[in-house]
Amino acid sequence: MPTEADEDWRYGRIDALDLGVYEPVAEPGGDPPDLAGGPAGLLSGLGAPAALVRTRDGFVVSSALGAPAASTGLSVTSARALTAPPAGFGSVVALSQDAFTVLAEAFGADAVVVTVAAGVHVAGPIVVVHELDRRAGPAAVFPRTFVELGEGAVAIVVEHLVSATGEALVCPVTELEVGRDARLAYHSIQELDRSAWQLGYVASRVDRGGSLRSFAASFGGDYARLCTHSSLVGEAATSELLAAYFGDGTQVQDMRTFQEHAAPRTKSVLIFKGAVDDAARSVYSGLIHIHKGARKSDAGQTNRNLVLSDSAHADSVPNLNIEENDVRCSHASAVGPIDRAQRFYVESRGVPPSVAERLILLGFFDDLLARAPEPGVAAYLRGVVAGRLVRSARATAREGGAR
Repeated sequence: MPTEADEDWRYGRIDALDLGVYEPVAEPGGDPPDLAGGPAGLLSGLGAPAALVRTRDGFVVSSALGAPAASTGLSVTSARALTAPPAGFGSVVALSQDAFTVLAEAFGADAVVVTVAAGVHVAGPIVVVHELDRRAGPAAVFPRTFVELGEGAVAIVVEHLVSATGEALVCPVTELEVGRDARLAYHSIQELDRSAWQLGYVASRVDRGGSLRSFAASFGGDYARLCTHSSLVGEAATSELLAAYFGDGTQVQDMRTFQEHAAPRTKSVLIFKGAVDDAARSVYSGLIHIHKGARKSDAGQTNRNLVLSDSAHADSVPNLNIEENDVRCSHASAVGPIDRAQRFYVESRGVPPSVAERLILLGFFDDLLARAPEPGVAAYLRGVVAGRLVRSARATAREGGAR
């Protein structure tokens, strides 16, 4: 088990985890969990999906291909329905395992398997909704997804993780295998209940000439950790890694990233933005690793955080490990409150202070959301951020009235 003394787990809350109180889920719940909005709201903005998969407590309970996609080289199935796992299953996440990916392999009983044949362009998004049911006692759930694109394939994948009320330990593992000259747009949206813990892992491997555009959004959970490991293993492979996170109350949003350049002329861009309010905390720790032989690699890493209250706190720790000459690397981080000049400018136009702060924060996230590969996801997340800000403003007003 890791501890907060380990560099990869510093600033987090892993020492507070008691694995013994959780019981691994052996079978999915009987009825769909009661989830307000959530998946329905997201799906309404995505149009007609090429495929829709629903899992409950880590088990695939339904899977359907859209009519045009049924004969186009797209396969979406449950791992339990296969006689043998796909050739690359487990190999991507094996690049950098930790105790919780091993735990997920030990207790995970099913997985969503998405394969796109070489040369196939999937028009609509492939949507995977992971639902966690309400349980009598604390439950441990291990959702898993494997996505493989053949040479020259193009696809969009959207994963949505939601839960009903109830204590849970959620260890989702996603593997993304992007073949030569393939293009994958991947979205991960986490809206767990406030009583849940997440220890998530997204591992990707991009081959020669391939590209990955990834967008992660983390808004739920009590303690929510997401580790993103992106490996560019083929010459001229590229990745764009984006994330937005928001914490209030006593939430902890913990984001860890690893950009690995293992081949020449590879390029990665990372932009993570977060905000914390009340007594919430956020953690960002990232590493760019340029391997020996990865000449002319270009890597960028940017993390920006807004701290909205005196009790909130954000840590930002960017790192570089460069083993080759003739490369280009940059990293930047910022932690601070809303700029007073910006606030004054908005308020001088007759906008009340609380509304001015919300507008500035929406603008802080909006340029990032505009880069989400799927416009429907961006529209949904704008609504989620706006809703959180409105609730936060109401809570502040109630506290002010009480005083």
